[in-house]
Amino acid sequence: MRVLLIGANGYIGRFVADRLLADPAVQLTALGRGDDADVRFDLASGSPGALTRFLDAVHPGVVINCAGTTRGGARELTRHNTVAVATVCEALRRSGCGARLVQIGCSSEYGPSQPGSSTAEDAVPRPGGPYGVSKLAATELVLGSGLDAVVLRVFSPAGPGTPAGSPLGRLAEAMRRAMQSGEGELRLGGLGAQRDFVDVRDVARAVHAASLSAAQGVINIGSGRAVRLRDAAATLARVAGYGGALHELDGPPGALRPTIGHPRGESVGHRADGLGHRADSPGHHRVDGMSHHRMDALGHRADPEHVIPVTYPYPDGCGSWQQADVRTARDRLGWRPRINLEESLADIWMEAACRI
Repeated sequence: MRVLLIGANGYIGRFVADRLLADPAVQLTALGRGDDADVRFDLASGSPGALTRFLDAVHPGVVINCAGTTRGGARELTRHNTVAVATVCEALRRSGCGARLVQIGCSSEYGPSQPGSSTAEDAVPRPGGPYGVSKLAATELVLGSGLDAVVLRVFSPAGPGTPAGSPLGRLAEAMRRAMQSGEGELRLGGLGAQRDFVDVRDVARAVHAASLSAAQGVINIGSGRAVRLRDAAATLARVAGYGGALHELDGPPGALRPTIGHPRGESVGHRADGLGHRADSPGHHRVDGMSHHRMDALGHRADPEHVIPVTYPYPDGCGSWQQADVRTARDRLGWRPRINLEESLADIWMEAACRI
């Protein structure tokens, strides 16, 4: 099976490439803007005609589009997330290759959801920001193209390669700086949001399965379980061996909450959290041998009146809660997540620790 992978150098694309290369039945060609792509092509500025000629020459059976951006203003997001997909769809319509399209969407297309609920594919999308709007527009282009196509709406990817600017990436970097400086307190903000984290390697498995299936339409890819970011922070501290206190700033900047549960214990408390561990009751914990300077969320020493919290609210425009209904992925792709969040966080920490 010949597969054309677009965006092979991105966060998700790298793991999709690894997964496909491990399949001896796949002949993989990578198309992208970077020098290490097999073929250099910029979807945001290239013409559908040029891409059509390439498709007719390579004649792939499947095209997987992992390209896009999460940063920038509305214009940049539209260019790279919407116009680029329009180019792919138009080129595939013109081409005689008849390739199947697997498009990577995202949960930001749904926007905020009711706390406690699971979002299914038939939910009415109400994106809460320009990123979600640009991705939803791309999904609508794919669904209306008449192509043999499927859109995988990926919830919150985690694991190795997690971007340093993402919420989990910022948590790991703040903890690394605190440990490197021997600081005994770390202040964090914006931890009240609950998200459905799914390991990026499980996402790659889902993409592989979608490329082999006949499923069409939208399919959610997530763990099916929402986890509060403060619980993820406590688990990250535990796997990192950080023995200091984690003070939470939740709500608008300046509102100080009690300390997050002790990170060094066998578990993180007395009630079950979304990671399958027990979450400690709030309290102040300090480990001897560490200095007692306070650190802000960027890992710098901070005065109580000058604390810089992690971005609040959670920067995906989805409000305080998101949890995927993943039954369609199970039924139509035969896919289930395999890697738990603790393992994903441990891999995030391993990469951060290499910078100490």
